[in-house]
Amino acid sequence: MEIHGVTRLGAHLRAHLRAHLRAHLRAHLHVHPRTHPRVLALLADITLPAASALARFATAILPAASVLALAACGAAPAASGGAGGQAPSPVRSGTALGAAESGSDDLVPAGYGSLRQDDISVRVRLQGVLVRAIPLDESVIRLLSPDSYRALRELRDGGGRRAQIDRAAQRLGVQDPSLWYVSYFGVQTGAQYVAGDMDIVSGGRDFRPLDVIPLTAGFGSQRVGQREVQSAIYIFDHGIDTDHALTVTVQSVPTTNWSQVIPVIERERALVRSRVRGR
Repeated sequence: MEIHGVTRLGAHLRAHLRAHLRAHLRAHLHVHPRTHPRVLALLADITLPAASALARFATAILPAASVLALAACGAAPAASGGAGGQAPSPVRSGTALGAAESGSDDLVPAGYGSLRQDDISVRVRLQGVLVRAIPLDESVIRLLSPDSYRALRELRDGGGRRAQIDRAAQRLGVQDPSLWYVSYFGVQTGAQYVAGDMDIVSGGRDFRPLDVIPLTAGFGSQRVGQREVQSAIYIFDHGIDTDHALTVTVQSVPTTNWSQVIPVIERERALVRSRVRGR
């Protein structure tokens, strides 16, 4: 049964609402400018349950574009859309949009993780130096505890570094580069390292740093004192897949311990989704 929602409101209010709805239809539903005023008046009196019948009626008198617009806005959404056979795109949250833009289904909201930086790092022991490398992909660092996540984001984006990274990527012709935080911890006095001497094998492809952005003042000296840290952001070409096994080699010393990190990441990702659902 069709219900005319404005019938009981009195003639004056009814006329006012009809005029308002006619203006709304013209402004927002892209109704053809030659649509007869009586048709607009009829639209103003009919509620959503009658929209499909209205669309059939309008087919005879409105241009095809107007009918499609009315059917899409007035009727309940069907499993498939118009002539293209595609369902209407759902409205997505900011988080979902971020996942789509990143090209990754693994992106979870920040602030719900509990991992430490050591849990997602690759470690290589050199003579007198402990090297630690952490991917700065959002899909990985969002699994960190809130404080650790903010710290790594600040290292990557703060102090004008995001602009430096963007300029370097543009200069190198790289879209969406893979970024890694690499630190050198001095285990003994007078330890040395070779800046930029790092290789990552992912999916059978070798990746070497395209550029290095120092984070500490003495990084370029390639020396680190005992219990001191020198660090930088390494810029690699796009394509390092942190969801699969990696071989990281620093100064000819390889490690495959990223394979031990993957199950930790997958487990934490599932826990984060559970925490989000339980809010």
